[in-house]
Amino acid sequence: MNRLSIGTVQFGLDYGIANNSGKVAYDEVQKILEEAQLNQIDTIDTAAAYGDSEEVLGKSGVNKFQIITKLPEIPADLKNITEYIEESFFSSLRRLNVEHVYGYLLHRPSQLLTNSGFEIYQAISNLKAQGYIKKIGASIYQPDELDEIFKGYDLDLIQVPFNIFDRRLIETGWLSLLQKKGVEIHIRSVFLQGLLLMNEKQRPKKFNRWNMLWEKWDGWLENNNLTPLEASIRYVLSLSEISKVVIGLDSNTQLKEIIAAAKGELPEIPNDLYTNDVNLLNPANWSDL
Repeated sequence: MNRLSIGTVQFGLDYGIANNSGKVAYDEVQKILEEAQLNQIDTIDTAAAYGDSEEVLGKSGVNKFQIITKLPEIPADLKNITEYIEESFFSSLRRLNVEHVYGYLLHRPSQLLTNSGFEIYQAISNLKAQGYIKKIGASIYQPDELDEIFKGYDLDLIQVPFNIFDRRLIETGWLSLLQKKGVEIHIRSVFLQGLLLMNEKQRPKKFNRWNMLWEKWDGWLENNNLTPLEASIRYVLSLSEISKVVIGLDSNTQLKEIIAAAKGELPEIPNDLYTNDVNLLNPANWSDL
């Protein structure tokens, strides 16, 4: 279970297509963190952009966890980028009530490819050199972003969407390449914001354009006596290259269900049970469906 990481966007925001309960209450956050520790889950993923998630975590007490947080998008035409990054970083530390973090990621890594890219990288590298950050990295949206980023920069940690439908990280070769480079791989969107866990009646009608894929998915699950949760979590954990699997949570009950579902065998997955259609794979596109 120590390959699981607690995703905290719901701790600070009402987030996710399958989230019916809104922002997670403070006492529920406490229960989740306690359950995580009981199961040797030692990593928390958050961001300055996740509402008041960092403050909630700081109030809860997270010194026993490895914390990964993220630098917000840097405003355009900013004169002193280094000052902005340092202020953002130390503000995160104060909110989290910690003295250092395990990982600090760019939330908009495309900014590394601008004229200010080297200054951004240098500012974060300086914080790492001072011992405030163990690993610097980027949270990307699709693997082809890595093609340009790694031409100019060495990163320690990459967070990327990946799930049983979205295998672009494998297809592009970046899963094995990152491992060879010694880069720590964290994946998110394991349940595609909960869409993979919905049955036919729960699934919003706008996703019916992928009915052939849903039929394969539902049929394979039924034939193998698997729940969507069991298949989704066991698949990502079956890949040894992946260091951490970030799981978004609405409740402690969900965490217990995920832990239970992770234990067990995974049958062979059909070769055609995936898609490269970014209209489905990227939730940012869902509002246009």
